[in-house]
Parts: sequence; structure tokens; C-alpha cells
Amino acid sequence: MKRLQSTEAIIAIVLILVMVLIGLVNPAFWGVGNLFSLAKANVVIGIMALGVLLIMISGGIDVSFPAIAAAALYITVRTMVALDYDGVLLPFIAACVIGVALGAFNAFIIDRFKMIPLIVTLGTASIVRGLVLGLLGTSIVNINKMPDGLIAFGSQNIATATASNGANVGLTGMVLVYVAIAFVIHFILKHTMTGRSVYAYGGDPEAARRAGVNTRRTIFFVYCTAGLLAGFAGLLHSSMIWQANPRDFIGLELDVIAAVVLGGASIFGGRGSVLGTMIGVFTLVMVKNSLILMKVDTTWQRVVVGAIIIIATAITAWRDRKKLA
Repeated sequence: MKRLQSTEAIIAIVLILVMVLIGLVNPAFWGVGNLFSLAKANVVIGIMALGVLLIMISGGIDVSFPAIAAAALYITVRTMVALDYDGVLLPFIAACVIGVALGAFNAFIIDRFKMIPLIVTLGTASIVRGLVLGLLGTSIVNINKMPDGLIAFGSQNIATATASNGANVGLTGMVLVYVAIAFVIHFILKHTMTGRSVYAYGGDPEAARRAGVNTRRTIFFVYCTAGLLAGFAGLLHSSMIWQANPRDFIGLELDVIAAVVLGGASIFGGRGSVLGTMIGVFTLVMVKNSLILMKVDTTWQRVVVGAIIIIATAITAWRDRKKLA
């Protein structure tokens, strides 16, 4: 009975009800092509959301991860093109290293100068976007110049089916990568001292410090991991859409933060789960997908996402205050 009252269970029940409702309004929602497309759309935003989840549990916030992802993908792909390199492993390592370095920069400023994370990450995002566009240019690396190895990696499917229109559609294998990363983050949070220190620091930083938690290491862990996941997700995105655009992910921070809050993470820190975040990501992607199917204008889609953030934040704030009362 307690499990049915958990945040994850409530969100899952709401998700199922919304899916049934959308399916009744538009039967095309249950088409195999649309379901495979939904799964694919979860991958990149989901991996980024896992990094944001860590930061929000620690009581922080990060709006620089879209800029970090764009920088990692663009620098890596441009370097691959310049060197005529066609491998996969080294580029992903390079993208992750770029992400970790920029995440460490955020952590250093926040820890050393005790600054507000929102201000620091806003500044980092602006600096990174400006440097990439100013030093590397704005030209898009199109499919005809993209390294073949990256395209082949992002094109792998684990299942194929025939859609209602007769076209063959595939379920991307990157879903397995997303699930594997989610499992690792879940294991760290629930079964390691590092994970417990993240929850403790987010719940009460001063109490965590007195209890012996290394707060500096905790801050560096969450921001470096978020940067790593952003860099990895950025290059993965590039391999899945077969192009590298330095302007990618502009405005995505709103969607990702909305998904994490929708998944039950507290804006005050100390609360949140991987399962809830994955459900939150799926719910947000599904709502946006449904709006597209119903031909709702992009402008109104932003209104819906903003409303989701306010409602989800209000519910989590009310829940947290109720527990403190």
C-alpha cells in the first residue's frame, strides 16, 4: 500500500491516465512508429535529466548543461572532421572530458566563492556559448561531412516493425545506453556513501558537514557528473541526428528541469529518484509529442511546459512543507 502512495507510483498512475486519454483523443498515439519515436526522444533529454537530478538532490541548480552539451559535441565533431578521424570511443571520451572540465569549473566557483549555483551556471552557459560561436564559428556540420563511424553508432536499432503507413520503423539501440546510465546513477545514489552524501548535503548542508560529509567533494561530484552526462548526451545527439550544430539545445534547460521536478525531485534538495525522473522525462516528452500530433503551435507548447514547471514545483513545495509541519 505504501508503494502505491509513493511519488513514483502517483506519477506513473497519472502518466498512464494521460496516455489513455491522449490515445482516445488521437488513436495515432498508439502507432508503433510514434511509440518508437517517443522512446528515441527520451534518450538525450533523459541522460541530461539524470545529471540535473544529482544537482537538484544536492540542493543546487544547473542551467549550463545545454551549452556544455553543445560545446562538447561541436568541438569533438569539428576535431574529428579536421583530423579525418572515424572512430567512436575516443570522441565520446573527449566529449565527456570536456563536460567534466566545464562541470568542475562550475563546482570550483560555487564551492570556492560560495556563490548561488543559478548565477554561476548562467554565467558559464553564456561564456561557453560565446567562446564556441566566436572561436569555432556557426557553420553546421551536415550529414555529408559527419564521420561515418558516428552515424553508424547512432543508427543502430534493437527492433524493427512496419508502421500503419507501410514504412519500416526501428527502435533505437540508444535506449539501452540510457537505461544503463540510469541504473548506474541509481546504484550510486542508493548504495554508495557518495550517494548518501548527496542526499545529506541537499537535506541540510550544515548538518551534513558536522556529520563528516566532505561537502567540497560532494559539490564537485554532482557538477562534474552532470557535465560528463551533458557532454556524452551532446555527442550522442549528434550521432543520432547526423549533424553538429553549435546552436543546439538552446532553451532545453526548461524542459529538462521541468521533467526532473515533474518526477518528484524537490527544489529544496534532499529528495528525488532516478525512476521518478525517468517517468517525468517520459511524461514531458509524451505531452510535447501529443501537442505536435494535435498540430499545436510551438509557442503554445512552451506555455504548456512552463505551466508544468509551476504546477509540479507547487506540488513538491506543498509536499515538503507538509512533511516539515
